[in-house]
Amino acid sequence: MRETLWVFGYGSLLWNPEFPVADRRIARAAGWHRSFCMRSIHHRGTVADPGLVLALDRAAGAACDGVAFAVEAGAEDATIAALRERELISSAYLETTLPLDTAEGRITALAYVIDPDHNQYCGGLALEEQAQIIARARGGRGLNCDYLWSTAAHLAELGIADADLEWLAARVRALA
Repeated sequence: MRETLWVFGYGSLLWNPEFPVADRRIARAAGWHRSFCMRSIHHRGTVADPGLVLALDRAAGAACDGVAFAVEAGAEDATIAALRERELISSAYLETTLPLDTAEGRITALAYVIDPDHNQYCGGLALEEQAQIIARARGGRGLNCDYLWSTAAHLAELGIADADLEWLAARVRALA
């Protein structure tokens, strides 16, 4: 019998996993933070006018709360293939496994983290600059602001606080 495949969602996977889910758990990835640190040239922006998408960015002492999704048995290979097509579209993300802490214990999950050496990496942008970009950008999967608002709304529904995303959601609404 195959071991359960877990996938860590911290951005759009929270509200749009696009794979069959057997279970979900609130989970924490230590040593990482959720950040709009990746220029999006496909899904939420274009090459000419990049948007911003979330990535896990390594940071000492940080922690990112999200959701660990258990993939339905038998759908593991198709899920990995679909995630690679979606997440590795420009190789700015690195596919890795991370230990996650959940209320039910520690698990290991597939996760997509930013490659800080990739040219789409833009860590350290001021929140106001992020808001200005997100308010105007649009890509193949739609408006950048919708991505932000959906993520912020789902985090709130889950009871996961993220002060930066909450500020960005309010600021982008004011700009829109």
